[in-house]
Amino acid sequence: MASDPLYINQSITIAGWELVEQFVRASGPGGQNVNKVSSAVQLRFDARSSPALPDRVKNNLTRLAGQRMTKDGVIIIEAERFRTQDRNRADARDRLKDLIERAAAPPPPRRRKTKPTKGSVERRLKAKSSRSGLKKLRSTVDRE
Repeated sequence: MASDPLYINQSITIAGWELVEQFVRASGPGGQNVNKVSSAVQLRFDARSSPALPDRVKNNLTRLAGQRMTKDGVIIIEAERFRTQDRNRADARDRLKDLIERAAAPPPPRRRKTKPTKGSVERRLKAKSSRSGLKKLRSTVDRE
């Protein structure tokens, strides 16, 4: 299944030769199954040298991957949620796909500067003056 390509969207498809799967023993409870069967998956993807990703996506991926990316630009995803290799393999591929989809998402639209409305300015100034008057009432009174 590592030789199967990973389809991210219409423009991004990761070839099977770019994905390296390694099967290791899972940690945690599970009895003898954990001790005997290598059901956990380590999926490695060299994002920095991948020809399938544009530069913008690579930069976003570096920022989003965090500790999952090594200094060499290899993303390592470990999947050991399930008891079977197939489900862990599919889980690792889905998590990599989600990560790349988030990196490939278009940037949010720029914020447009707007002026406050006349009514909101008046309400703010009225609230300030009423608060100021309240605080003036708390002060000491001069007796002449």
